[in-house]
Amino acid sequence: MDKTERILTGKVAVITGASQGLGESLARLYASEGATVILAARNLSAVEKIAAELTSAGFLATGYMCDVQDLKQVEALARYAIQSYKGIDIWVNNAGISGPYGRSFDLPVDKFMAVLQTNVVGVYNGSLTALRHFVPNKQGKLINILGRGDDGPVPMQNAYASSKIWIKSFTLALAKEYKDSGVGVFAYNPGLMDTDFLRIVETIEGMQDKLKVMPFLIKTFASPPIKGAKKALWLASHATDGKTGLYVRNMSRLGMLVGLVKKLFSPSKEPIELKIIAIPSAFESLE
Repeated sequence: MDKTERILTGKVAVITGASQGLGESLARLYASEGATVILAARNLSAVEKIAAELTSAGFLATGYMCDVQDLKQVEALARYAIQSYKGIDIWVNNAGISGPYGRSFDLPVDKFMAVLQTNVVGVYNGSLTALRHFVPNKQGKLINILGRGDDGPVPMQNAYASSKIWIKSFTLALAKEYKDSGVGVFAYNPGLMDTDFLRIVETIEGMQDKLKVMPFLIKTFASPPIKGAKKALWLASHATDGKTGLYVRNMSRLGMLVGLVKKLFSPSKEPIELKIIAIPSAFESLE
């Protein structure tokens, strides 16, 4: 494809949590569509490896180490992008962790809080930083990634699910607050994706049997992360110019039904391997 025909030609995109899964797919897709991509994650070697592969393929990409829990690191990420590439056009807050599967107070406090620090504080830090650049320039697109729980409570995944409904509310409120700024603010749920997020699961001891359904759910409903990335490409493109406050879900009930039908009539024989890590309950009586 000629460079002038690419959807994001001339755009600069910052993607957090870009070392694997959806973040990596976003980086590869955005770069292939002409964007200069800054891949941010705590795992510097992973994002540098992906960036090197993209650069070798003729695309523009850089890896950058950043822990989204730390506002100063997020600000440094933004300054790097601005100083290196003269600005930022797209910012995707994708970094997130799930926490162990189990009842809320069986989780060690530090693990519960780590989910909130990454998913909630991380999105706050990224959104704040992005809008401090976008609003004065009267342009830019902020895409905040949602997930299971953005439409209601999910027992046994309370930390993660609660963080996602918070992100949804926070993002749509931002869109209303800055509706006349020229900035597009979008909340996007990419649906269930077949990544390590689903295949490597930490759980509270004694809950392992409840995860036996996971291989069926992955086979039936999960899609490759590139499928989720394609809708995020649309959000970043000129198709959403002048729009804000969009809440987009990539998996509908019809889509789930289609997945179930495909599973019933064309069952996959490839086994789904899960890595389950059990940890003891941290719940303690005060008596």
